[in-house]
Amino acid sequence: MSPLALAAIGLLAVALVLANAPFFSEKYFFIKRPAEGKTKGLGARFFELLVMYLLTIGLSMLVEGRVGEVFKQAWQFYAITVCLFIVFAYPGFVVRYLKK
Repeated sequence: MSPLALAAIGLLAVALVLANAPFFSEKYFFIKRPAEGKTKGLGARFFELLVMYLLTIGLSMLVEGRVGEVFKQAWQFYAITVCLFIVFAYPGFVVRYLKK
C-alpha cells in the first residue's frame, strides 16, 4: 500500500475517533469535570465536536503539506467535510442518547 493511501486511511481513522470522543467523555475536552451534580450537556458536546472537526481539518492540512502542496478549498469542501464528520459522530450520539 502506498504511503499516500496509508495517510488517507489514518486520517479517516483519526476523524472517526475524534468525532465520537465528545460523546464518550464526561469531561470538557478530557480535562475538566462539570460542576458537582451537573452533567455535560448536548450543547457542550456539539461545541467539542466543532473543535474536534477543526483539529481534524488542521491535521489533514498538515499531512497534505507533508505529501505535497496544500490546495485552496472553497466553501463546498468544508460543507461536505462537516457533514461527513457529523455522520462519523453518529455512533457516539446513538450510544449516548438513543440507546437506553
